[in-house]
Amino acid sequence: MPAATPPADDHTASPMPRGGARAGAQRAAPRHVLLAVLIALVVQIAWQASRPPALARAQDLPPAPSLAALQLAALGDPVAMSKATMLYVQGFDEQAGISIAWRDLDYTKVVTWLQRVLDLDPRGQYPLLAASEVYGGVTEPVRARLMLDFVYARFAEDPNRRWPWLAHAALVAKHRLHDLPLARCYAAAIRQQATGPQVPPWARELEIFIAEDMNEGDAARALIGGLLRSGQITDPHELKFLSDRLDQLNRP
Repeated sequence: MPAATPPADDHTASPMPRGGARAGAQRAAPRHVLLAVLIALVVQIAWQASRPPALARAQDLPPAPSLAALQLAALGDPVAMSKATMLYVQGFDEQAGISIAWRDLDYTKVVTWLQRVLDLDPRGQYPLLAASEVYGGVTEPVRARLMLDFVYARFAEDPNRRWPWLAHAALVAKHRLHDLPLARCYAAAIRQQATGPQVPPWARELEIFIAEDMNEGDAARALIGGLLRSGQITDPHELKFLSDRLDQLNRP
């Protein structure tokens, strides 16, 4: 009886190459699909590049809180709250992605904020400095006057310490606003109220020079004579300077 034919060994069958299915799938990706993806990517990049850049929008300075609200938030440390509030106001012109010119701020609101800062710390000088030398330095007269008037209004509360800012306000009124009467008003307040020994002679005499600039020789002579008779001036050099100035004004 003939021997039975052994069954075919599975291992002897032609094997499928490893990775053949994967390679077949890759070869099966149509070229037009790849081209469509590439075109879509190019269109997306071009669209993003053509969009205008996002514009940062300036926020308006909010109204200042009430003094009572700030005192409550200070938790017993009004000086620290005063400094923090001043930093907030001072930094408001620099917002994320945009810089705001001082002239574009609402100066009525700025004045109110500065008032709050000064009320929290009456011995602080920075609000008056900022008003006279920073915000008051704008070229727009209306805004500048708001700041100078704020300095003048708060000067009388502590004239022997706040005279420098009113003196600067007088110079701003004279040289930038070209308003000699306003400058003289500020200078007169210094002469009349800032009588402490720490006030320098030039500050007390500022009104004299402004009066001369106004061609008011009689007023300048009267001011010098009043200072000489007042007894406030004891420095020999200052007395000599005023006497010489009076002699010059009296010459025909």
